[in-house]
Amino acid sequence: MDASSALAALKSPSLAEIEALAEAAYAALPAEFRAMCEGLVIHVDDFPDEETLDDMECETEFDLLGLFRGRGLPQRGAGPQTGEFPNMIWLYRRPILDYWAEHDETLGTIVAHILVHEIGHHFGLSDEDMAAIEEKAD
Repeated sequence: MDASSALAALKSPSLAEIEALAEAAYAALPAEFRAMCEGLVIHVDDFPDEETLDDMECETEFDLLGLFRGRGLPQRGAGPQTGEFPNMIWLYRRPILDYWAEHDETLGTIVAHILVHEIGHHFGLSDEDMAAIEEKAD
């Protein structure tokens, strides 16, 4: 198969394939970092819902690549309250693919960066802290 035939046969990564990239990126993080993420749920959707777009003041459904929802560890104290939802991270496939098409990075690198950034919000970390963790995961 020549290069043009191979390209013609390519399909956009599915929700499950983006989820697999996120799982691989998560598994590559330092064990002590993952241990502090116990109970954190990672979910992949095509786009944010309308409520999220409104809450985040997005102009289009492509503006948000990922989102952390919940109470970060500094605010949780001793643990979750009765009836409280787990902390969750959403990764948005279509905006991620759009970003990927416009930049010279691998899809796995982009997914890992977004995931680490959103986990950073779970911890209340600065952007510099998140960059150092991402470097260690590489």
